[in-house]
Amino acid sequence: MNMADVVRDSLREQADQGAPVPGDFADRVLAVRRRRRTRAIVGTSLAVATAALVAVAVPAIDSDSGEEGPRPASELQSGDVLAHPGQTPPRELIAAGRTALAAYSTSKRVMQPDGDAVFTRTYRLLDQKTGTYREAPRWSWLDVAPGMRTAAVLERGLPTKRIGLLNLITGKVERWIPVKHGVGGVEFSPDGRKLVATTYADDPDRLDKDRPMSDGKHEEPGPADPSRTGFYVLDVASGNGSWSEVKTKTGEFGIADINTRQDFTFSHDGSLVYTGLTSAPHQQYYDFEGRKRSTPAKEKHLRWFVDGGLSPNGKLAAGDFAGGAKTTATEVLDPLTGKRVAKIPGQQLLAWADDKRLIAWDIAPGTSEYRNRLVLVTIGSKKTVPLSGYRSSKADAGSRWTPLFAER
Repeated sequence: MNMADVVRDSLREQADQGAPVPGDFADRVLAVRRRRRTRAIVGTSLAVATAALVAVAVPAIDSDSGEEGPRPASELQSGDVLAHPGQTPPRELIAAGRTALAAYSTSKRVMQPDGDAVFTRTYRLLDQKTGTYREAPRWSWLDVAPGMRTAAVLERGLPTKRIGLLNLITGKVERWIPVKHGVGGVEFSPDGRKLVATTYADDPDRLDKDRPMSDGKHEEPGPADPSRTGFYVLDVASGNGSWSEVKTKTGEFGIADINTRQDFTFSHDGSLVYTGLTSAPHQQYYDFEGRKRSTPAKEKHLRWFVDGGLSPNGKLAAGDFAGGAKTTATEVLDPLTGKRVAKIPGQQLLAWADDKRLIAWDIAPGTSEYRNRLVLVTIGSKKTVPLSGYRSSKADAGSRWTPLFAER
């Protein structure tokens, strides 16, 4: 499905419901859903290796005293479920099982002097000293490593020529990784050892006045032509790695096979990277040298625009919306066959808390699809556990927030 199809279907749904088009319609259509999948760290030796790696990026040992440094709030607050159903946006740490809300972002369109606009995010990042979310206005894009001690950050003005490794306890950038090709997005591998950095020739969040979108009443800048050039796979400890060029293809009517922002992400086991495509086969995998590879067997029925991905043990997959007009429900799939194995409450599955529970959005009964809150759902149960307050369906700044999860 290309962007034109997405916009057309969204407008049709609005018309069918007889509902007015919200003022932030374009932002909702253009908003990118980042897949935040948590994975299992199998075996004691691998767990130790991962901990050692994080210590390389952000030292956890005081070299003067020889004692361990301060423990992060995500470890000190070790309850199975940390919920704040009265908070929206959240102010204090939210977590369930192995997964925590590491950050969240709000966004707005910022008009430019030439008439274009930039889809601009403002992050609230977990402060590991206090266990609260604090605004991080310096960063235009970020991702949080497993263990939640380090974040990879990109400064304002994408694409940028360096990637920062931010210590979430001290709040300081410990090290910069310079790059020759401008980076617009970055993500850690499942074990935290590597980064995949997507490169662009232009800001991937730019909206073009010459390609306007209209809901019939309002017209505003629309998605610009894709400018993606390729990707880096970088070693976190050393900063070394290589860049691979990936050209954008155009199909019928000159429509590109990717969206304006189409970041690369790691496969479930971290051995490959892949990109989403706007048409079949919908995803393309690559090795770290940029060679095309076949889709892993357990990922053939996944779609890049559906959050959740595989369960930590790889035996189940988060599916898409499966509810009706009066109920909200999502499906859990057998990743090898794509067949439904369970139907559970929730509007959208976001991240696995463990092999049987997921964090999801769920809609307030009798309200619109945009008035939703974070909940914990369990396979085989109709019960939901509220984790956050309901997001507002209005377009007021600060109420529409997008979560970013990490393994705690």
